[in-house]
Amino acid sequence: MKPTRGNAMGLWEAVAMAVGTMIGASIFTMLGLGAKIAGPNLPLVFVLSGLLALFVAYSYAHLGKRYVSNAGPIEFIVRGVGDSVVTGALAILFWFSFVVSIALFAKGFAGYFLPLVHLPVAGLAQGLVEAGVVAAFTALNFFGSKAVGRAEFWIVLIKLSVLGVFVVLGIWTVHPDWVTPRFDPVHLRGTLYGAAIFFLSYMGFGLVTNASENLENPEVNVPRAIYLSILIVSVVYVSVALVAVGNVALPDLLKAEEYALAEAAKPFLGAFGYVLVSLGALFSISSALNATLYGGANIAYALARQGELPAAFERKVWFSATEGLYATAILGLLFALAFDLSGIAGITSSVMIMIYLFVFVAHYRLLRTGQADGRPWFVVLSFVVVASVFGVLQVYQWNQGRAAFWATFAAFALALVFEAVYRGLTRRAIRRRNAGG
Repeated sequence: MKPTRGNAMGLWEAVAMAVGTMIGASIFTMLGLGAKIAGPNLPLVFVLSGLLALFVAYSYAHLGKRYVSNAGPIEFIVRGVGDSVVTGALAILFWFSFVVSIALFAKGFAGYFLPLVHLPVAGLAQGLVEAGVVAAFTALNFFGSKAVGRAEFWIVLIKLSVLGVFVVLGIWTVHPDWVTPRFDPVHLRGTLYGAAIFFLSYMGFGLVTNASENLENPEVNVPRAIYLSILIVSVVYVSVALVAVGNVALPDLLKAEEYALAEAAKPFLGAFGYVLVSLGALFSISSALNATLYGGANIAYALARQGELPAAFERKVWFSATEGLYATAILGLLFALAFDLSGIAGITSSVMIMIYLFVFVAHYRLLRTGQADGRPWFVVLSFVVVASVFGVLQVYQWNQGRAAFWATFAAFALALVFEAVYRGLTRRAIRRRNAGG
């Protein structure tokens, strides 16, 4: 499904796609959690998590410019590790993570929109808003990659402008002692936990590889878009954390855990801060939903084309869109309407880290056979670092709630069983494909 030149995304549209996914609802809804875990070290947490993201970005950039495929990391794993039940289970879980993310974004949009129009976040109103926002961005996908990329660029620009206002107006009233890092054992442990958790808020850069077939000059623009998006998001996260923690005393910030950013805007924006932050959240969630829906549809199409999902997912139906788009959107909406997704969200984070580890293995093996570029020692170091992050995350989940810990491994086991049974019944296999030659 190679786009025509006029319909292909440019570099900055791809950057906007990745930034839009990374700066989703998390900076608005998880800032209080970050302050609770790391306290005054929260800006440092975002610096460290951004550096951690660069370890993964190294392999994604080198493999993404060589293997141009909307299957993204699954293509890399098939190339380097080969087709197996494990690879198939990872592919299913990868696509499923996009479905869950769409559901989370739909819920988040309703959660910010309804209070602005003075309606309760429940019942019919919530369901209608969730259905409406998913339907709107599904319709946008009818117009192709260029339309999605342009919409994403402008939504992200508005979102960054809102956060820019927050930072520019709030930086002058920051209390330096409130954001001075602490290095005692308690704060160091909190910083370590925080870096492991917020490292996952950088996951969106991988979406560039899931749109690589629809990108102008992907061999050059995939690495550029990955590194530029991480740089932009790191600057935004660190700046917002400095202003938030530096303007509100930590006990007050913790009391407003779920709306900490709105609380942080009060000292210099007053009541207007609540409206500004709410609008920023709506644009953030919209851009994340748009990018995730586009990426999920691309993955469904690519995996169906390679034999990993049913062939119907690559069949064109209404408005020349693939069934993969409709399946991804409808499943995402059903999850939003029917389930409490708080536990599932943690599972998707573990899935992504596991995929990163397999990408490192694939990259290393391709390096050894001369089929990829990069430095083997750095790939090994990246594997060790990210495996350590996975361990820290599991320790955190174990301490916070055993249900999420066990659910993570149950999800992997179920995916393996499903893949083994389905593969046995259909005798399917994942076919290698390199759209870039």
